[in-house]
Amino acid sequence: MSDRLHRVRVIAKKELVEFVRDWRTIVAILVIPLLMFPVLFILFPLLLASEAAELDALMLDVVVQSENATSEMGLNFNDSKMNVTYEPLPVIEELSAPGIDDARLRNGSIDLLIRLRANGSVTEYALIYMSTSEQSLEARSRALATLSQWEENETIQRITDAGLDPDETLDPLRWNGDVASSDVATQGEQAGMALSLFIPLVLAVWTFSSAIQPSIDMTAGERERGTLEALLALPASRMELLMGKWLAVATITGIGVLLQVAGLLFAIGYLASSNFISLPEISLAALGLLVLAVLLFAVMVVAFELALAMRSHSVKEAGSILGPAVLLILFPALFTQVINLDGIETYWFAIPVVNVLLALRELLMNRIVGLHIITWLASSLLYAIGAAWYAARQFKREDIVTSLS
Repeated sequence: MSDRLHRVRVIAKKELVEFVRDWRTIVAILVIPLLMFPVLFILFPLLLASEAAELDALMLDVVVQSENATSEMGLNFNDSKMNVTYEPLPVIEELSAPGIDDARLRNGSIDLLIRLRANGSVTEYALIYMSTSEQSLEARSRALATLSQWEENETIQRITDAGLDPDETLDPLRWNGDVASSDVATQGEQAGMALSLFIPLVLAVWTFSSAIQPSIDMTAGERERGTLEALLALPASRMELLMGKWLAVATITGIGVLLQVAGLLFAIGYLASSNFISLPEISLAALGLLVLAVLLFAVMVVAFELALAMRSHSVKEAGSILGPAVLLILFPALFTQVINLDGIETYWFAIPVVNVLLALRELLMNRIVGLHIITWLASSLLYAIGAAWYAARQFKREDIVTSLS
């Protein structure tokens, strides 16, 4: 038994050394997963905030076409960082028909066109803008805020003129107390729910995709390079060869996932320190089950990819098969995100891929349901064994070194 384990370790070590000898591989394995979540959670929001601040500082050009624009409106528009030009309202049936003003919006000479027309005691308006222009969309947003404030002021004035109290008239139903304090879920539980909506998806896709390249290199790659014959000549069984290669791929994939989780924890810690999100409340039992779920998923994925890669004639063919195979993970992962966990049927936890993703969602929310755990644990173990058995069959084929054609 010790000799078999020694041979498995030797094969795994050999595969790891050969795979990581290129510095680009080290970058792909270590740097990318470590920086993925910090870039996504920290740098990306900062970039968005910078772009929003830059857009907010712009002075936008707005044309108001009206029969009689009031000075109060002009004052409000000026407070909204908009250069307002007033023009007479053209004779048109529909205010929202762009007409000849379409060209001014397209060439960027103006960012927004506002049309106002009195209809008895009501003022009708239309905003003519260009949805593919960020400046035009920003001008529309500012104009809507200004018009909303104008409408509110006019409403209050009319209610007051009628001898009513605007506060009681406009707000007859009121919340008593603090809205946030009425939620029995803690901030940690809320954070766990928010993270459960995308972390399982990212972990599943990364686990599958990070195992593709080493699986191809250690199977179809060796067949193409002609080095697989030397491995088969070693005093090791086909099963030991499979276990060694599986251990190497699983190690590479596991390191990538662990570094990704480390980057995620760093990003969450950073966001928690800035009060953007709280740390999720996860018990040690839930954390242990979460790691077990990812481990069983990795066993199945790595064995499945090794089997498919071993059946391929070349590295190119293996890549063309395993590349699109990520859709087998992506579609169930996207579907799983919209499943309601409250009152969920147990059979969902027996469906391949879906079972692990649902387990991750529940555990991130610190929900430990005994029947669900037994179901996904048993089904995941069964699928992992099935994938390993299928991979073992591929490694035991007599034509493992020859062409499959």
